Amino acid sequence: MTSGLGAALAGASSPLWARRARAGRDLASFAEVPEAAEALLGLLLDAEDTAVARQTAEALAWVGMVAAVRLIALAIAEVDDNQADWLQAGVHDALVDSGGGLGVAAVCGELARDPEEAVRRGAADISAWVVGKGF
Repeated sequence: MTSGLGAALAGASSPLWARRARAGRDLASFAEVPEAAEALLGLLLDAEDTAVARQTAEALAWVGMVAAVRLIALAIAEVDDNQADWLQAGVHDALVDSGGGLGVAAVCGELARDPEEAVRRGAADISAWVVGKGF
């Protein structure tokens, strides 16, 4: 395990919200690594501070790979409407900054065929966010 990945994984369990948010940003590019994916899902579901969830969702949407967007989709299936709004805000922030709406929409198209129902539903929600904002 690289030292950057190890440090980010340690930060994901920090009692400090800013450190957890930083971990979400740092771990996003490692979304395909099982340990990172588990930590990222926990950060997306962070009940302590919505900034952690928002910044993690933004980082994952920015990365835009299937594994990253899949984690957002999984989180959507587990959160209430308020938390979903923060995840949506994070995705929106990434798309505004990157212009990657078409890429995220394409990934959601792939995830629409995922064997897991929760992923398919979450991907449909993300796709609606992307289309609804005109990306």
